[in-house]
Amino acid sequence: MSEVQSSVGPAPAPVGSASIKPNNSRKPWLLGPAFVVLAVMLFFAVDYVVDVMTHESTDDAFIAGHVVGVAPRISGQVLAVNVADNQLVHSNDVLVEIDPADYAMTVAQKQAMADSQAGNYKTMLAAYELMSAKVATAESAARKAKDDEASAQATAKQAQLDFDRARGLRDKNTISQQEFDAADAVNTKAQADYKSAQENAVEELSKVDEADRQVSAAREEAATALAQFSESRTNIAAAQLNLSYARITAASDGRVTRKSVEPGDYVQAGQELMSLVPVEVWVVANFKESQLKKMAAGQAAEVTIDALGGRKFKAHVQSLQAGSGAQFSLLPPENATGNFVKVIQRVPVKIVFDEALPADHVIGPGMSVTPSVRVSPFAMATGIEILLAAVLAGIIVVLFAVLRRPPAGT
Repeated sequence: MSEVQSSVGPAPAPVGSASIKPNNSRKPWLLGPAFVVLAVMLFFAVDYVVDVMTHESTDDAFIAGHVVGVAPRISGQVLAVNVADNQLVHSNDVLVEIDPADYAMTVAQKQAMADSQAGNYKTMLAAYELMSAKVATAESAARKAKDDEASAQATAKQAQLDFDRARGLRDKNTISQQEFDAADAVNTKAQADYKSAQENAVEELSKVDEADRQVSAAREEAATALAQFSESRTNIAAAQLNLSYARITAASDGRVTRKSVEPGDYVQAGQELMSLVPVEVWVVANFKESQLKKMAAGQAAEVTIDALGGRKFKAHVQSLQAGSGAQFSLLPPENATGNFVKVIQRVPVKIVFDEALPADHVIGPGMSVTPSVRVSPFAMATGIEILLAAVLAGIIVVLFAVLRRPPAGT
């Protein structure tokens, strides 16, 4: 009998025997950690969905800023270069010094010429004042000659009347011939004196005219000398200005880039020596035109800077360009052809920072950023997102547990 049983195999254990082991594939203790992991994943998923619904983002964005070219206003040999590449400088710091000897000599020459012109002007002014005094003297003499003429005229008139009466009396033999001759002599002298006074008055008046012409000429010469003196002073100011240009200073705070000058170089006016990148920068983000439906100036934004390891900074939209970037390129597209293919255009959007950038890192034009603009006022609190994620995770865990439960009676 034992041989038969061994050939058939071991007998099955009786039902309810203690040798039956429970199903270890069901592990209820894993539900807790699974719930936590799933809740965290759902929290980030919900946050991502809300962010996609309320924000517009693009990776076609870069830091922008003013790049100021530094160039001399005068020509000359460079004496000193006081900055190095990428050095941070402040407004009015001296960047480059040009040899000022030639320009200092020009200032001295212009100063000497101005002193000479000043002396010439003083001389002309004195001559004008002298001519003015001569005019006054000539006018006084002319007035006196006119008075003398009037007096001589009155005397001549009286002498003529006396002579006429004397002639009438002589015709009647009332007076002697001697008395008549005396009246005639007095009359003749009075008429001669009157004529002489007239000629003297005319002569003195001509002297006044001559003095007037001389004072006019002296006035013109003084005015010319004054103009020359003023010009010489202007020349001094111009020479001093050129001398001041020998020291090239920074127009604003910024960092030195593309330095191409060394001591001893001979530079020309207008030759670019270096560029200065101011510390004030902003973001130019090229959004697709389909992303601009709800975008407007003043909307809040968040900028992620790649150079800072993805650090985020608060910002806002300042303006949207009135036209696509392609339209303002060097060769704008011409779509008036029969082979038109619609291409979604990108529009530059200017975004400015609301908080200061870190001073210990160099943030300059051309660096890549990723801006995200909030275009919808809809918002969901973090607590609500956590609660929603927990509820969804709980539902999923319960459903999973139910689906994994063995059928009844097994």
